[in-house]
Amino acid sequence: MTLPPILRSKAALQEKTQAWKMAGEVVGVVPTMGALHDGHLSLVAAAKQACDRVIVTIFVNPTQFNNPDDLENYPRTEQDDAAKLARFGIDAVYVPDVDQIYPAGFATTVSVAGLTDVLCGAHRPGHFDGVATVVTKLFRQTMADKAFFGQKDFQQLQVVRRLSMDLDLGVDVVGCPTIREEDGLAMSSRNLLLSDRARVKAPALNEAMEAMAEGLRAGGNATDLGAAARERILKAGFNEVEYLDLRANDDLSLLETPDRPARLLAAAWLAGVRLIDNIAV
Repeated sequence: MTLPPILRSKAALQEKTQAWKMAGEVVGVVPTMGALHDGHLSLVAAAKQACDRVIVTIFVNPTQFNNPDDLENYPRTEQDDAAKLARFGIDAVYVPDVDQIYPAGFATTVSVAGLTDVLCGAHRPGHFDGVATVVTKLFRQTMADKAFFGQKDFQQLQVVRRLSMDLDLGVDVVGCPTIREEDGLAMSSRNLLLSDRARVKAPALNEAMEAMAEGLRAGGNATDLGAAARERILKAGFNEVEYLDLRANDDLSLLETPDRPARLLAAAWLAGVRLIDNIAV
């Protein structure tokens, strides 16, 4: 299989995208930070089905990391990623150098209010400003018509949808289902950082969430069920539960019962690795 072309400059990318747009073709983008797994690849498959041209971006965005060690340790597997993408016949892999996103003198930050004040936003100051800024840049540089994001990062998905709508970016943001390992663990690039021992414990997060979700569907309340779920997660070997909340789908407001479309969302630390997950309720 032929590896997709890897482009590192905005000029090289836009030489291609401008021709595609002039030909009236629909351009799709799958923004990633690399270390691709089957969850990412499901987004690529969805993009291929919906679009004439598909770009996968790989950029470990420094502005969305509030912990320097987290940025340094984030897995980088560019050649393996390109090999995994070969079978999809995508049109380009955009791996921009940092100065293509943040040139000298760059001084602008994009912020989305409200949706970013809770959950991951409350525990990772500045994270969603970094996400919103880099996504805006990538949408403009790729000239995308459609963008594909996984529902595993549900808060991020909602932030990007709001961003595209508020700034009239004209990008249709498509949310795709969470892909899981056989034992229920949500696929994530961060799973590569788990030791073998920690990996065995990791599915306990989803198991506790599923039990809590069933309780909510049966008429229970988030306070009581959440306390039991937190205890179960910690007993399984997790070090900390950052949050375990029932929130409304649209505005992420906190709920006690799922009296409107809702998500159960969680973040927890296991052996130095931060895992997130969510379940529709």
